[in-house]
Amino acid sequence: MKEELLSVGIDIGTSTTQLIFSKLIVENTASNFSVPRISIVDKEIIYKSKVYFTPLISNNEIDKLKIKEIVQKEYKLANINKEDIHTGAVIITGETARKENANDVLHTLSGFAGDFVVATAGPDLESIISGKGAGAHIYSKENSTTVVNIDIGGGTSNLALFKRGEVVDTGCLDIGGRLIKIDKETKKITYISSKIQKIIEDKNINLKIGTVATIENTKPIVDIMTDLIFESIGLKEKTPLFNFIVTNKSIKLNEGIKNISFSGGVADFVYYDGEINDYFEYGDLGILLGQSIKNSKYTNKINIIKSKETIRATVVGAGSHTMDISGSTITYTSDTFPIKNLPVLKLSLEEENKDANGISEAIKNKLNWFKLENDIQRVAIAITGKVSPSFLEVQEYAKGFVNGMQEIMKNNLPFIVIVENDMAKVLGQAIYALLNYQNDIVCIDSIKVENGDYIDIGKPVAQGKVLPVVIKTLVFN
Repeated sequence: MKEELLSVGIDIGTSTTQLIFSKLIVENTASNFSVPRISIVDKEIIYKSKVYFTPLISNNEIDKLKIKEIVQKEYKLANINKEDIHTGAVIITGETARKENANDVLHTLSGFAGDFVVATAGPDLESIISGKGAGAHIYSKENSTTVVNIDIGGGTSNLALFKRGEVVDTGCLDIGGRLIKIDKETKKITYISSKIQKIIEDKNINLKIGTVATIENTKPIVDIMTDLIFESIGLKEKTPLFNFIVTNKSIKLNEGIKNISFSGGVADFVYYDGEINDYFEYGDLGILLGQSIKNSKYTNKINIIKSKETIRATVVGAGSHTMDISGSTITYTSDTFPIKNLPVLKLSLEEENKDANGISEAIKNKLNWFKLENDIQRVAIAITGKVSPSFLEVQEYAKGFVNGMQEIMKNNLPFIVIVENDMAKVLGQAIYALLNYQNDIVCIDSIKVENGDYIDIGKPVAQGKVLPVVIKTLVFN
């Protein structure tokens, strides 16, 4: 039986805010004799809002009432009631996620969908979401290659490195089209971000607030931004300035990068060949930055792929559900359910096949993806697991998890493990024993998740044997 769900995505970025409505067709794809597996079989975007400039009260504060107005207005234009929405995602990204009232804004909007995935995406998660929205993961999988997607927005450039469909690494730079704002009428500079201000001073570039911006006088700073982007992917040797411009970290260059794609608002002008009448049409440096990347000598040194989405790459990650039932061999030590909107952090096969120390290091590194302002968020760790693991293999997994999750436990956050293969009971018991039966743990299996998914775990059913799990896959394909 097929069912239609209505899904909304709302992306509040440094420069722009937009909505997208999608129709998702779901059906039970399992045979009559097995556990139901509801999956998305089709997706159609039915309405795209116009792209708004993100309304700010000051440089540190989002105008949450104006945001709410935009959302209400677009619901009306799309002829959709918020009661009709089954699922969705509100994602606050880029510099906007650092604004003082980002959580207030999420709270103001949380009534606008059924079961919302609501997240301030830290830079790493945003890199994954926009890279998938741009289609980089699909290209890397279909062509069995490496792709870096660079999502250049108003305030930040997010990097995601995909290898054969898997996320290998992420990074973020404080480079964007809107770090210098320009009055559209007078062409005078009205705002310069603090990092760009420092570069301008150090390099003696003749720009300050009140200067009339021209292509010539802004070229030096635009060229520096362009060079730094190419330094991040190893096409140009790193300069001392590079570490200064990194937001939290950059991608490690252990993999030979064969392809790059661009998304975000600036990407439209990386791919644009036509005439440009007014380079400051948007009141910022976005057009100049896009054209500078397009015309850079480094662009000829690598294969550039056209993204499936540019400015809408993040918003196309609008939430959708696939409902699963956990296996019947599971461990949970307290009834703390339902647990909602839990981000998933999945180890690659390479990482989970390491010894306990390797697993522990991989978990610690990936937990940084979910840190916002250095605060750790609750998160579920996922692995594929083994079909019939030996006692020693289970012990290695358990030690790796317990050491890797120390920070989670220190903050009294739930210890949640998801395994695809049928081994959660034995793994859960091994972890519980290593914790001296002191910490609560949830370990479930028969659930397939990916990085960037969110899950809800419901109250136990079938005499407590199974847990219903809703996987909120941000829809990219």
